[in-house]
Amino acid sequence: MERLQKIIANNGFTSRRKAEELIKAGKVKVNGKIITELGTKVDANDQIEINGTYLEKNEKKVYFLLNKPRHYLSSVSDNLNRPTVVSLIDTKERIYPIGRLDYDTTGLLLLTNDGKLANYLMHPKNEIEKTYIAKIEGVLTPSEFYQLKKGIIIGNRKVIPKYLKVCKTASNKAYQIIEITIIEGRNHIIKKIFTELKHPVLKLKRESYSFLSLGNLKSGEYRMLTIKEVKKLYSLK
Repeated sequence: MERLQKIIANNGFTSRRKAEELIKAGKVKVNGKIITELGTKVDANDQIEINGTYLEKNEKKVYFLLNKPRHYLSSVSDNLNRPTVVSLIDTKERIYPIGRLDYDTTGLLLLTNDGKLANYLMHPKNEIEKTYIAKIEGVLTPSEFYQLKKGIIIGNRKVIPKYLKVCKTASNKAYQIIEITIIEGRNHIIKKIFTELKHPVLKLKRESYSFLSLGNLKSGEYRMLTIKEVKKLYSLK
């Protein structure tokens, strides 16, 4: 067990004094929890995140693709003891999800202990494409579909889908199934898009992440990424 600021400094991320300032400012998380108390001790298995950047460790790198079930949190732990995605994967390594899927959202989620890759994939400038299947309440009118295709303003920033398709419309027009691909990474962004159009999302599933897809994985199942797939993720731009 060592003091948090010492581990951050020894890792070369920043000086110990700056590390202490980051901790006091609430910019440091350990296993997903914000730490503000100086002198907090952590061990080699703890996952440290600083301003959204994961601290690298000298450990065997592992990479998993999970078909996330509903009602699992995209986190390492939970204060309310709700199930987390990490609990679904049998590994001795300290892994964490790359990005998040909502508690009630299903589908493709990547998990790893490779902080460099996680930070690379989550950085907005790399514009990673993610495809979702959304079941929405009601039916989009032609004008609403056109509006969505041209872009929706969410939080003073426009979200423009890379791909948009109506897959199914209920005969009674109670719901519609929409396939949508975006490069946006903000929380709840798909739900916010359709809420803006007055068509709340009833169900949401992520089908693909860049070139990766769920394949034959059933809900709750996972597989390890191949070396070729990891290299391809690192080459995405």
